[in-house]
Amino acid sequence: MLQSTPKAQRKSVNTSIDSRLIEDAKALGINISRAAEEGIAKAISAEKTRRWQEENREAIESSNDYVRRHGLPLAKYRPF
Repeated sequence: MLQSTPKAQRKSVNTSIDSRLIEDAKALGINISRAAEEGIAKAISAEKTRRWQEENREAIESSNDYVRRHGLPLAKYRPF
């Protein structure tokens, strides 16, 4: 997961969040800004992964097909 550094520049933004979530977060002592930051970082990481997989779909399928047909290269050297 992406981690913000202490030197990271912060920017104030306006956002709308379900009021029940805000109440629960405050009651539990959750830092809403940090929780939102972590959620955004996870969403960014997931989207980058999805896009990379889509961009490399043909190569991944080709590699998987090779392994299905021929097995893993160097498999005879695996200790398990």
